[in-house]
Amino acid sequence: MKTPFARVRGLGTAHSGTEHFWMQRLTGIANLPLIIAFLVVIVSLVGSSQASVIATLSNPFVAMILLAALMSVLIHMRIGMQVIIEDYVHTELRKILLLMANTFFTLAVAIAAVYAILKINFGL
Repeated sequence: MKTPFARVRGLGTAHSGTEHFWMQRLTGIANLPLIIAFLVVIVSLVGSSQASVIATLSNPFVAMILLAALMSVLIHMRIGMQVIIEDYVHTELRKILLLMANTFFTLAVAIAAVYAILKINFGL
C-alpha cells in the first residue's frame, strides 16, 4: 500500500516520468545554434553556382552540421506533434493512427533528407 505521493514520485503512472518534457527542451536548446549554423550555410550559398553549392555541402563539417540540425529538428517536431495529438485527440483509434502517421512521416522526411545530404557529400 503506497501513499499517492509515493506512487508518483519520479515516474508517474505512465512510468516514463518527464522524458518527453526534457527531450523537447533539450532539442529546443540544441536547435538554436544548429539552425543558426544551417541558416549561415544556406544564406552564404545564395546566388552561388551549382558546383560551389555542391563543394560547400560536400565539406564534412557542413554535412555534420546539416545532419545534426536535421535530427534535432525532426526529433523536436515528432515529440511536439505527439504531445498535441495525445492532448487533443480523444478517440483512441484516431489517436493511435495519428501517432503512427506522425512517426512514419518523421521517418520518411529523415530518410529523404539524410539520403540527399549523403548523396551530395559522397557522390553516391
